[in-house]
Amino acid sequence: MNAYLFGWNPIKFKWENIDADIKKLKTTGKLVDNWSVASHKTIRPGDRAYIVRLGVDPKGIFASGTIESAPYLASRKGRIYHRINISIDVLLNPDKERILTFDILKTGNLAEQTWAPQASGISIRPHLVDELEGVWLDFLANKEDY
Repeated sequence: MNAYLFGWNPIKFKWENIDADIKKLKTTGKLVDNWSVASHKTIRPGDRAYIVRLGVDPKGIFASGTIESAPYLASRKGRIYHRINISIDVLLNPDKERILTFDILKTGNLAEQTWAPQASGISIRPHLVDELEGVWLDFLANKEDY
């Protein structure tokens, strides 16, 4: 399976309804959002997505999901971007709960990956995908210990 890293910087884009989105995900089991994607030539529906908070602390992964659509063109502020839809399966509010921070992501083999990408939707190195998923699932199961 391929995996991609999507960036969110709250300085550039406010996620005003994050708490409502978390509640919606918990009550309905479904939350789909769209994101710009740099790797539009390789990304496919079914690939894994991780969303990382950038710009302000805490920085790190706070959401994950599955790519739900093929890339499509969309316009924002007069520019054309490739975008994809992500079916989010985990969403944490970084201002209210622990997230998988850079200090954890920058250890061991995971240190090979750039966790603060300049573009959203970059490929995660294939040999790190399984390890990242394992660390993410362990983090979610044991957030209080991190």
